[in-house]
Amino acid sequence: MSRWPIAASTFIWHSPLTTAILESRLPQLAAWGFDAVELPLDQPGDWDVERCTALLAEHGLASVVCTVFSPGRELAAAPAQTQEDTLDYVRAAIDVAAAQGSGLVIGPTYCSVGRTWRLDADDRRQVGRELRENYRRLIDHAGPLGVRLALEPLNRYETSVFNTTEQVLDVIGDLDADVIGLGLDTYHMNIEERSFGDTLRLAGDRLWHLQVCGNDRGAPGGDHTPWDEVFATLQEIGYRGMLGIESFTPENESMAKAASIWRPLAVSPDALAVEGLAFLRQATGPV
Repeated sequence: MSRWPIAASTFIWHSPLTTAILESRLPQLAAWGFDAVELPLDQPGDWDVERCTALLAEHGLASVVCTVFSPGRELAAAPAQTQEDTLDYVRAAIDVAAAQGSGLVIGPTYCSVGRTWRLDADDRRQVGRELRENYRRLIDHAGPLGVRLALEPLNRYETSVFNTTEQVLDVIGDLDADVIGLGLDTYHMNIEERSFGDTLRLAGDRLWHLQVCGNDRGAPGGDHTPWDEVFATLQEIGYRGMLGIESFTPENESMAKAASIWRPLAVSPDALAVEGLAFLRQATGPV
């Protein structure tokens, strides 16, 4: 096994997930040599949780659950009922994670992906207040279940709420550090952060998940991301989470549009996953 468990996001191939997809995809990921899988939850009930739990155990795969903040899912700057409905959705994702033994819910768990608007200082403070209150409520649900929440900042073209690690920490700073932290993505970091190493150090022990892909959102490796710096800093800060390959297929129209995937990023989605896994195994070395 590599120094950190290596996961693949099923977004590379599919959206939404179903039980039938998991029955074919999870054995394949295990056969290729992945240690774990990221499971995006579009709608509660998309897959049979008991069957998924059995498949994960059968194939020796760890997992995380990823929130999908499609239009209309908002934890701030939205009507009260919209926020309540969104809280219910996140609670359902937490319940799935707890039932599957995943232990971690990742994703841009704040406002819908693609929603951008100008926030002045007062607007940003108000959004922060709303998010903090809603995060407290989610912490109350997740904590007793042993599930943690890792918030992912996105690039400026996908959100105007959290673009940097510093912005997330400004909002969650004194909230329960055992339950709420960070999930970062090298694709977004490449756009928004001035230094990979400094950003990872800033996240420190609140970094619980790291998604890794090339600067073009293709497979990690052979791109201009400073991978040596990334892996050296992860070791320096004592990172203990996964490395998750996340990309998207242009064949899924809705996902491709949301992620601005206008061309194939590899010969095939399978090739993207396998090549990325080979690079990460070679680059990170054994435990």
